Amino acid sequence: MKKSIAIIMGSDSDLPVVMPAVDLLKELDIPATVKVMSAHRTPAQAAEFSANAKKNGYGAIIAAAGKAAHLAGVLAAHTTLPVIGIPVKSSTLDGLDALLATVQMPKGVPVATVAIDGAYNAALLAVQMLAITDDELAQKLDKMKKDMEESVLAKDKALEEKLK
Repeated sequence: MKKSIAIIMGSDSDLPVVMPAVDLLKELDIPATVKVMSAHRTPAQAAEFSANAKKNGYGAIIAAAGKAAHLAGVLAAHTTLPVIGIPVKSSTLDGLDALLATVQMPKGVPVATVAIDGAYNAALLAVQMLAITDDELAQKLDKMKKDMEESVLAKDKALEEKLK
């Protein structure tokens, strides 16, 4: 059975931020579930989801939250699956509060953290984790890297021509 990835948002207002992750997972044909759960307003549901995520076929969890941003830590506290936090820019502190809340986890409760609003990289990191044991997925990632390289080389060549 193909592992899937859970994307958990602290609020439905985070959907525009997580859409690049959703789109990448669709592009790579990776099953994903997107849900709204709050570390503070639905802590029991978040804990239950995370505690059962592995047996429910998930290979990684992505958690997007702004402000206090405790969601990734709460999810990580209840699972041994990798949890990747996306700090969401949602306050007057431009997401710095969410970044610090997401990245400053206590010993024994790791959360990988990407850039503020960095959903694409969160999904890519989750996919790379799944690709460790999925050769087909690893080949897709190899192709993505090669395509990225070719794109940059083409842009370099076009710039060189333009500046002649």
